[in-house]
Amino acid sequence: MKPVAVLVGFLLALSGSVFFLQGIGVLHGSTMTGETTWAIIGPVLAVVGVALVAVGLRKRATGPDPEH
Repeated sequence: MKPVAVLVGFLLALSGSVFFLQGIGVLHGSTMTGETTWAIIGPVLAVVGVALVAVGLRKRATGPDPEH
């Protein structure tokens, strides 16, 4: 496990979700509210974040399969 990748990925996914919700007008209180740009950028960041978490949690292959 690569803890830095997992942490950064989680933060990106969380930020992307907030950006998306602000972009579509669900979360109010910022200049991003209701802006289509953030409704597009948010999910992109969230997907990148989830991918980083997946990479960080993936186990590294240790060598040839001992069964063969």
